[in-house]
Parts: sequence; C-alpha cells; structure tokens
Amino acid sequence: MNYTIKKENNCLVVAPTGEIDMSITDALRRDVDRALEQSQVYNIIFDLAGVSFVDSSGLGVILGRYKKVSAAGGRVFLTGAGPQVKKVLELSGLLTLLEEHPSVEYIISKIS
Repeated sequence: MNYTIKKENNCLVVAPTGEIDMSITDALRRDVDRALEQSQVYNIIFDLAGVSFVDSSGLGVILGRYKKVSAAGGRVFLTGAGPQVKKVLELSGLLTLLEEHPSVEYIISKIS
C-alpha cells in the first residue's frame, strides 16, 4: 500500500491506495501526525478513491485523527469511497461523525 500526504490550502490531503490494514496503519498514523505538526493545519481530507479495503485498524487511524484534529477545532472529511469501503464506513458509524463529499476540490472550495 502506498499513500500521499500533501497540504492544500488549509487542509492536509491523505490519499492512500490499495488496502488500509494492520500492515500499514502504524506508518500511516505516524506520517499523518508528523504532517499535521509540520503543516500547522487542522483539517484532514481522506481521499479514499484508490482504497479497495479498510479494516478496523484503518478505521482506527481515521477515528484517531478525527479525535486529534477536532480537539484543536479542525475537521475530517472523506471523499471517493467505493461501495465496499463505504459500507465498512457506514457499519462502523464513522459516517455519522465525518463529513463525506464528492471530491477533494469540492471540500477545499467549501472550507477555504
């Protein structure tokens, strides 16, 4: 699994590809936290368009970043989840906490 993390306006855009599972979550968590500290932004967009599978450890990374940024007044957004990933997000209850939007560009335009 690969991922990119980049700052766009006042958001950190995290775009993983492949599977978000236990084999990658420690590195993903560490890298997102480091990017948050370095970029001084408090909004995160998880672009899930390239994700084929997410397990409970992956959900934990997303939820943990939600708790971290919401405590600082930030927000976490989701975009691009395919049907299988979206079903897991729904069943986990994360879609009741996080905002889902059609694209990264849409989110950035709405919160900039």
